[in-house]
Amino acid sequence: MGRPFGVPVYVAPSWFLVAALITWVFGGQLDRVLPELGAARYLVSLFFAVAFYASVLVHELAHTVAALRFKLPVRRIQLQFFGGVSEIEKEAETPGREFVLAFVGPLLSLVLAGVFYVALLPVEPDGVTGVLLAGLMVSNLLVAAFNLLPGLPLDGGRMLRAVVWKITGKPMHGTIAAAWVGRALALSVLVGLPLLTQSGALGSDSVDDIGMDTVMDALLAAILAAIIWTGAGNSLRMARLREHLPELRARALTRRAVPVPADTPLSEALRRANASGARALVVVDADGRPASLVREAGIVGVPEHRRPWVPVGTLAQDLTDGMRVWAELSGEELLDALRANPATEYLVVEETGEIYGVLSAADVERAFVKAMARPS
Repeated sequence: MGRPFGVPVYVAPSWFLVAALITWVFGGQLDRVLPELGAARYLVSLFFAVAFYASVLVHELAHTVAALRFKLPVRRIQLQFFGGVSEIEKEAETPGREFVLAFVGPLLSLVLAGVFYVALLPVEPDGVTGVLLAGLMVSNLLVAAFNLLPGLPLDGGRMLRAVVWKITGKPMHGTIAAAWVGRALALSVLVGLPLLTQSGALGSDSVDDIGMDTVMDALLAAILAAIIWTGAGNSLRMARLREHLPELRARALTRRAVPVPADTPLSEALRRANASGARALVVVDADGRPASLVREAGIVGVPEHRRPWVPVGTLAQDLTDGMRVWAELSGEELLDALRANPATEYLVVEETGEIYGVLSAADVERAFVKAMARPS
């Protein structure tokens, strides 16, 4: 939808479902408040849905601007079911920055609520403009209040994480505390909303209305609880991921490789590799410079009786700049390099350009899974 501050904004397909739901529900409210609108109330309601998500976008832009100010890359902003998300690729370096990064979103929602309140003062409250401004004011207050709840993945949860991080000095402790509070919030939402409806807190006039409200609130509560519970679990997994990332080192995961000319029979190349204890083959040109990598999948696909007649060059993939990886890369830098240039194998080189070996993407994945399986 655009690139404010250089960050792409996407609208997920689920947004259209929510926009239609808001249009239908708000349209029904308008029919009671402004019955003279007739069918036009749904056009007004659609405008409200778009304006509300524009407010959500401002909320997410606040997170984005703060992240960019702290030199944290933001992959994208996505508007989706029940709000939006700013995909910030790295963690804040200090708990103070983490707190600010989380707090600016709800703060902007509160500021927007104040702006709509001021705009509402000179307007006739029973008119279309007054009803829209009042609705946007209340919705932004709700967005701010909901996001300030102290549990991950909400902004309040990130603020709680920052506080615990500051007290303990360990970001993982903050994540664990905020994630479990988030799970407690999910259970509270799941049980609390239906109970509020059953107690008559919504003020319905008939038993049928109460029954319908209870069903709708129970469904809404289940969806919200699932989102919060899943987000809290994902936050824990991401924290464990970041904790174990330093264990992924290119030098430690690299397979030893032997250089062979392109016309070398596969059987001979494998004999040389076995003799030297190597597990990979690098095709070199006449000057000994690496030209391509022999793919492991290609070797496996050649029957043993045909290997003496298959040149290794026919099984190799030409090297590109993105397939050259520095041996000292580790953690997020290593994963960023592999993610930027997807391939099955990479040539690992020393700072001098000397061949160190071949890194298999499958080996990195196995090491990652193994690290994640260990307790924090």
